[in-house]
Amino acid sequence: MMNTNLYLNKNSLYQNKISHAKRTFDFLGALVALVIFLPLFPIIAFAIAVSSKGPVFYRQLRVGKSTPDKMALFEIMKFRSMYQDAETRSGAVWASKNDPRITPIGNFLRKTRLDELPQLFNVLKGEMSLIGPRPERPTFYNKLETEIPYFADRTYGVLPGITGLAQVNQGYDTCIEDVRRKVGFDHSYALSLCSVKSWIKTDLSIITKTIVVMVDGRGR
Repeated sequence: MMNTNLYLNKNSLYQNKISHAKRTFDFLGALVALVIFLPLFPIIAFAIAVSSKGPVFYRQLRVGKSTPDKMALFEIMKFRSMYQDAETRSGAVWASKNDPRITPIGNFLRKTRLDELPQLFNVLKGEMSLIGPRPERPTFYNKLETEIPYFADRTYGVLPGITGLAQVNQGYDTCIEDVRRKVGFDHSYALSLCSVKSWIKTDLSIITKTIVVMVDGRGR
C-alpha cells in the first residue's frame, strides 16, 4: 500500500510544477499581449477622455488568491467604462442590461472586452492570471460566501483571471444567481490543473473562446 504522506507530497510537488508553469505562461503571455494591444491604449484613452468626464483608468479593490486562513486583496485596473462616481447614489451593485451607468464608449469596450486590457499589468505583477476565476469585490464577498456553498473555495490556490471558463460561458454577473452558476465553472477549471495536458487543453479552449467573444462583441 502506498504511503499516504508520500502520495500527498508527490501530488503537492506536481501541483507546484503546474503552478510555476502557469505563472511562466502568464508572464510571457501578458508581455506578448501588451506588445500586440499597446498601440490601442492611447486610442481607447482618447475616446474615453472626450466622451465623458473622469479618469481614463478605473481602479477597484478585488479578492485575489486565497487560502483557508488568508485572503489576498489587490487593486484591479481597467479602462473606465462607467460615468464618474456612477455608484455614488446606487452604492455597490452588479451591472445590469442597458445599465445607465455605462457610457456609450464603455458599452463598446465591455462588449469587446477591451476595457480589461490594463489587467495585463496585474498579471505581470503576479496579482492575476490570464485565465482563472473572476476576481470578486470584497463588498459582495461575505454575502456570496454565505449564500453559495463552496464559493470561497473557488480561488483557493488559484489566481483570479482576466478571462476564464465561467467568463466565456456566461459573461458579466448581473445578480447572485449568475455568480451561483459560475461557481461550478470555477471549480471545473481548478480540477483541470491536475495535469499538464488537461491544463493546456482547457486554457487553449478558453483563449479561443475569448477571442471569439472579443471579435463578435458578445461580451457585456
